[in-house]
Amino acid sequence: MSCSGIREALGNCILQSDCVLRSNPPRTPQDCLKNHVEELPEECQLLRKSFFECKKGMLDMRKRFRGNEPAQFKTTGKEGLGEGTKL
Repeated sequence: MSCSGIREALGNCILQSDCVLRSNPPRTPQDCLKNHVEELPEECQLLRKSFFECKKGMLDMRKRFRGNEPAQFKTTGKEGLGEGTKL
């Protein structure tokens, strides 16, 4: 599963934020993302966290075959496995 959609949305959000558009002296999107996260809108901060979680999930060997699950559907434990099921 690729994180490119979240990355693109994060980039657009940062480019439209006050941190980039209205700062004096002008800041780059990278500078806003690394050093001025608290100045970004909440939407950008949530996208940043989602992008981090997506990239982290790509390195998780348990998720390599299944892919990242959407955040609202994450479950804990081994639900859905029957008692007689072997792994």
